[in-house]
Amino acid sequence: MKKFILVAVVAGMTALVSCGDGGAAVEAARVADSTRIADSNAVVMAADEATRVADSVAADAEATRVADSVAAAAPAAPVKGK
Repeated sequence: MKKFILVAVVAGMTALVSCGDGGAAVEAARVADSTRIADSNAVVMAADEATRVADSVAADAEATRVADSVAAAAPAAPVKGK
């Protein structure tokens, strides 16, 4: 009976050790995939933010250009009382 228990314990430990390495490799691959996906998302978000800022600057420049051209084209208003 003692030999049977010893054999069962050794077999159980062998099974745990052999399965543990595969589990660690799967977990490492999952973490690597998660990190790669997070990095990709960060790059896309940074590009979107840069595009948004560039669009905002371009819109401000266009508004300034239009305001300047309107101011240059409009005749000076006469001052009342003079």
